[in-house]
Amino acid sequence: MDLTFTSVVALPVGLGLIGFVEPCSIGSTLLFVKYLEGKDAGRKLAQVSVFTGTRALFIGLLGALATVVGSAFLGFQKAAWVVLGAVYLLIGLMFLIGKSGVLALSIGPKLAGLSEVRGSATLGILFGLNIPACAAPLLFALLAAAAAGGSAGATAATGFIALALFGLALSLPLVAAVLFERARRALDWLAGLSRRLPFWTGALLAALGLWSIWFGLFARIAPA
Repeated sequence: MDLTFTSVVALPVGLGLIGFVEPCSIGSTLLFVKYLEGKDAGRKLAQVSVFTGTRALFIGLLGALATVVGSAFLGFQKAAWVVLGAVYLLIGLMFLIGKSGVLALSIGPKLAGLSEVRGSATLGILFGLNIPACAAPLLFALLAAAAAGGSAGATAATGFIALALFGLALSLPLVAAVLFERARRALDWLAGLSRRLPFWTGALLAALGLWSIWFGLFARIAPA
């Protein structure tokens, strides 16, 4: 898995958008939208911007850390891609058989306890620090990719960018949902569609896993 546009930009953004429309993500999004009901457009935009920026920064820092940890194992590039492939394949199979909940651990403060928090910026930050449970397996897969990238010579900046883009895509559609009535109505349609997404998420991750294992076993990796 070379450090290409696909692995650093397209894949994180694609998985982030999938994570956004999964069932528990839709639920947390609707909770946030409901909280903002009745507020003026300026306050809505300010708070959703804090929410989106906080989540992107938080997840990006996790990616940078994973890359730094991976860089401690520069002598094991090919093994890293095999391990990464196994992680992708395992998570993909869990999605395919409907058992991804085993891996789905909500990260950050619980949204149910945030109703008493006062202050737009504070609440936006706390919402942003929460990673929906059903998106956690996707995040774990990308963190594994960042660590494997570190073992292949990727920089902390690369890990930060890839995971920050995942966090941004996981939250960015919320901006439209908060500001536009038509987008809010589209959330109901997405909630129905989301029931079919775990299968395609699993198929994508399983395919990536098989490719990464093949890459680690058979591809030639030039010295850095």
